[in-house]
Amino acid sequence: MQDQRRVVIDYVSPSVNCGEFYIKRVVNEIVNVQAHVLADGHDVLGASVLYKHEKEKKWREARMQLVVNDEWQASFSVDKQGFYTYKVQAWVDYTLNWRYGLKRKIDDNQYVFSELLEGSEYVKDLAAQVSSKEDKQYLQELHQLFKNEGTYKEALKEATSDKLYKIFYENPIKILDNTSIDFQVYVDRKRARFSTWYEFFPRSSSEQKGVHGTFNDCKRLLPRVKSLGFDVVYFPPIHPIGEVNRKGKNNTTEAKPGDVGSCWGIGSKHGGHKDIHPELGSLEDFKSLIQTAKDNDIEIAMDYALQAAPDHPWVKDHPKWFKWRPDGTVQYAENPPKKYQDILPIYWESEDYKALWDECLSILMYWIDCGIKIFRVDNPHTKPFYFWNWIISQVKAKHPDIIFLAEAFTAPKVMQQLAKQGYTQSYTYFTWRNSKHEIIEYMEELTKSELREYMQPNFWPNTPDINPHHLQGANESKHIQRYVLAATLSSSIGIYGPVFEYMLSDSLIGKEEYMNSEKFQITHYDWDIKNKLIAIIGKVNYIRHNNEALQQTNNIKFCYVENNNLLAFYKWNDAKTNEVLVVISLDAHNSQQGVIQLPLQDLGVNPGKNLEMHDLITDNHYNWNQEWNFVELHPSLPFHIFEINK
Repeated sequence: MQDQRRVVIDYVSPSVNCGEFYIKRVVNEIVNVQAHVLADGHDVLGASVLYKHEKEKKWREARMQLVVNDEWQASFSVDKQGFYTYKVQAWVDYTLNWRYGLKRKIDDNQYVFSELLEGSEYVKDLAAQVSSKEDKQYLQELHQLFKNEGTYKEALKEATSDKLYKIFYENPIKILDNTSIDFQVYVDRKRARFSTWYEFFPRSSSEQKGVHGTFNDCKRLLPRVKSLGFDVVYFPPIHPIGEVNRKGKNNTTEAKPGDVGSCWGIGSKHGGHKDIHPELGSLEDFKSLIQTAKDNDIEIAMDYALQAAPDHPWVKDHPKWFKWRPDGTVQYAENPPKKYQDILPIYWESEDYKALWDECLSILMYWIDCGIKIFRVDNPHTKPFYFWNWIISQVKAKHPDIIFLAEAFTAPKVMQQLAKQGYTQSYTYFTWRNSKHEIIEYMEELTKSELREYMQPNFWPNTPDINPHHLQGANESKHIQRYVLAATLSSSIGIYGPVFEYMLSDSLIGKEEYMNSEKFQITHYDWDIKNKLIAIIGKVNYIRHNNEALQQTNNIKFCYVENNNLLAFYKWNDAKTNEVLVVISLDAHNSQQGVIQLPLQDLGVNPGKNLEMHDLITDNHYNWNQEWNFVELHPSLPFHIFEINK
């Protein structure tokens, strides 16, 4: 026999796959819960969100409010890392229902002494459960008052008083209550949501041309990185590079003497994934670099690439981890038309998969013990989804600070599945979104759909693998535009430098690949170069670190402007104590003009209200007091970031 229930709870959100996967937040963010709550008849209902941290025993409660059409909502804040569980509870609120019916009859001039007698039983029962002595005494007095016909008028006054309503509301008698299934939210540290990445190759960090860089050279560059406002330095793989089938410059299949190969071809006679390329330095040098970065409020992110060069120790020690062909060879990795002759893919269906998984986990734990808390994972979409669920869960259970960035430029649903399985952040298609329509459409998808609850985007204008066509031969204005777009649309961003800020964009003909790619050779840079783009990157990063509205992605609204070369959007923090308006020209060669419609309703102001628009780049101040406002942008400085002061 079914349990007797009357209240239906439906469409609880946020949830992912009806609760199969957890949603994501960072410390001190808010979870806004909505649900459809309804019952037969016309009784007054009550509903709450119950929630607790995984280390708490007692549920906390946030009362839900009816918004419209049986849709209820409530919010709660998550104040520490780890898992929270939440659910919706709903009930027929018999005391409030009695009060509501009583008031309607009184308004109809009906005699309601019988109803007061019913009420006397409610207040009697409630007096037994309230904790306040004052409320208890008050309810006991009402119990007698409602039963005495001689005090009828006084009883009506008390029965309909705000005081009694408050007691009823705060102490509901939950008869035949119903509860939804449990949902989870994983709460991460702030850098999971807000991070500014800078990628460079350690082997290209030397001051001397033709000399292999070291960790000590990288240490020398940290002040430069900090001055530009980056808080994460990401290194491509730092492990020994295979010598068998090593790639030559520009991805040739034959390495010449002195060619250093691709650092993603991991493993050689010098070791594997737990070892360091000998020319970079020692393990102690690497640990020293990690600590120096930490002293500068920078974290070092490592590349986690689960693949092996043909001479990786795994090939000999664990042959079952590779799929051997009848001729005794292993097919090298391919992603047509790309070929990776220097890399052997892991055989994930191996009968020895448990030992393989354990070894992959031990690699992460080894580098975590060395001080690493952030991993950029190479091609995660070519490994089993459930492997990632297992390994990320294992790591986070012991080390909740660890952040995983998925490098998965692949099909949308594959990227989404990786996020569901536990990835903290993900690369995105921003790299190729260039027109106004494309940018708005993509941002609406990321921020207005279910994706906002579990997929945290990281916008990269370029990577060592991707030299997008719109940056090839692009001028300074285009580079400024792309950086500002990334930095203001998304709260997590990254660039591959110094290629980006030096505007080095020579490409292979017809391809989105860099000419003389640093993936296959050491490149010498003058790290002391200064230019306008570098100054703007530093200024924009400073603005990001000082404006909470830009430290999140989801609170965004695009503003109407009748010019397809001008993009304008409004962003705000949850408390709306920080609000910004960003205007960017998408034309890198010509001046553009337009009239922007301010979202006055979202700003909570009426036309005629004076708004101080503080341009955070130029430090100029403007007074706007109309809904429509004129702007003009030039290629020399193709954007505004306005702080809005009311």
